[in-house]
Amino acid sequence: MIILITGASHTGKTMLAQKLLEKYKYPYLSIDHLKMGLIRSRNTELTPTSEDAELTNYLWPIICEMIKTAIENKQNLIVEGYYIPFDWEQYFTKEYLNNIKYYCLVMTENYIKNHFIDIKKYANVIEQRLDDAYCTLENVLEDNAHILKMAQQYNFHYILIDDKYEIDTTLY
Repeated sequence: MIILITGASHTGKTMLAQKLLEKYKYPYLSIDHLKMGLIRSRNTELTPTSEDAELTNYLWPIICEMIKTAIENKQNLIVEGYYIPFDWEQYFTKEYLNNIKYYCLVMTENYIKNHFIDIKKYANVIEQRLDDAYCTLENVLEDNAHILKMAQQYNFHYILIDDKYEIDTTLY
């Protein structure tokens, strides 16, 4: 089983991946770690501040082939990160798609406005962010509104975080 977890920044993608690892013993791949490894090793001219579309276009073909390899080897893998395109399904045949579950985390405007201090407080719960200055109320609201719009446009399952931050980790 492959589990894809995406969503806007600060929605808890890495935390959910960690909880699933602990519960199901499925390893997970942080797309941010792959990104930084490729950048730091100078295998790309892209930088951490490159446009999201450029990073997605560079990273997604690599991630796709990793996913296919895991499925072919009957291995479980959680892939979490922002750089999963909304048209991700087109990269896989039906046989591969039967082995992939997709989760998109979205915080509502209400949740963000009522819990922004908590969002900032828990930003480093799994990994340490070196620079979190870009995380402003306005950016978080805008990013989540965009992700929700795209998830609805592509008719994808999304997990709406509204009143409390509770995500069911039951996979089946």
